[in-house]
Amino acid sequence: MLRRPVESAQFTSLAFTDALKSRGVAISMDGRGAWRDNVFVERLWRSIKYEEVYLHAYESVSDARRRIGRYIEFYNTRRPHSSLGKKTPDEFYFASLPAIQQAA
Repeated sequence: MLRRPVESAQFTSLAFTDALKSRGVAISMDGRGAWRDNVFVERLWRSIKYEEVYLHAYESVSDARRRIGRYIEFYNTRRPHSSLGKKTPDEFYFASLPAIQQAA
């Protein structure tokens, strides 16, 4: 019986990547330029860690979820971002929405 190798991460498992490929999704997890695929998420998590997680000793998992959720709301609605011209992500997104809808 031919068995597929077991992989350590669910997002790199053959079942997951095969499902994406069968739907025509281009997968970029390595090679030149791959850092660009994750740079925005990596920057978000860096901000969450340095501006929230490392500054607090949570009493429980539910406390951590609540406070990190509150930080993410702050991050999107009240924290200005220099890369967005000092706008919040919500301000930037909703200002861009008419152009996005028009292009679709």
